[in-house]
Amino acid sequence: MLFLVAALLLLGVTLGTVAHAPLGFTVAAAVVIAAWLGVFALRERHARRRGTSH
Repeated sequence: MLFLVAALLLLGVTLGTVAHAPLGFTVAAAVVIAAWLGVFALRERHARRRGTSH
């Protein structure tokens, strides 16, 4: 339950920050985060196919 409260608090702070940030900065940050998550997903998929944890 405490994790859920912390996650909601962090989400509120993040959305509040994004609401006041310029659109260009918001889009650039979103692209960087999406690329990072994509690389992570590809590495995990590759590791699972090889049967290793890392």
